[in-house]
Amino acid sequence: MSRSKDKSQAPARAAEIVREYGPFAGAEHIHGITHDGRRVWAATGAKLIAFDPESGEPTRTLDRACDAGTAFDGTYLYQIAEARIDKIDPATGNVVASIPAPGHGSDSGLAWAEGSLWVGQYRDRKIHQIDPATGKVLRTIESNRFVTGVTWVDGELWHGTWEGDESDIRRIDPNSGTVLERLQMPNGINVSGLESDGGELFYAGGGSSGKVRAVRRPKRSTS
Repeated sequence: MSRSKDKSQAPARAAEIVREYGPFAGAEHIHGITHDGRRVWAATGAKLIAFDPESGEPTRTLDRACDAGTAFDGTYLYQIAEARIDKIDPATGNVVASIPAPGHGSDSGLAWAEGSLWVGQYRDRKIHQIDPATGKVLRTIESNRFVTGVTWVDGELWHGTWEGDESDIRRIDPNSGTVLERLQMPNGINVSGLESDGGELFYAGGGSSGKVRAVRRPKRSTS
């Protein structure tokens, strides 16, 4: 099930960056980002680094290939490594299973929600919902921008974009792909990985800056 690329462009507001983390020793790039309820995990290419979002200090390192998106299902980490997605036990660092990535190496963001993995395909401007056991594509949502990080929070689907020196964080309708809301990052500050903490913050990977940025999530009206 593919969706139209004809999207209305929602008005943008300036993203509110509330904190920066890193760069971390030995890590020149930030690719995927996830949050395990306590720590933020950053994929840096050759190792996953977990850090405390309060202190900003690294607390754990796993030597695993990690060149794109990262996700957490409540027990396991999922990590894109070239053309596959590894399921990793964070307690041991062991890979317990692997499935093919839908983009065969052109994949970007990764998120876990409602029993599925959601995989961004960067230049193809798509987000795939896939079966975490087999890698089978269950459905596809099309975007009108290059897709980087992907995250779900409170039933909302958000993804990062990165084209040239421009990036934003946008909320889209998960059925139609229509852009509903955009948080514009300052020029030259890019978004690679993206994850929500389940509350008021997004954590955004900063690509070759080696930084992770906390960005405030807009509050919803309760009326």
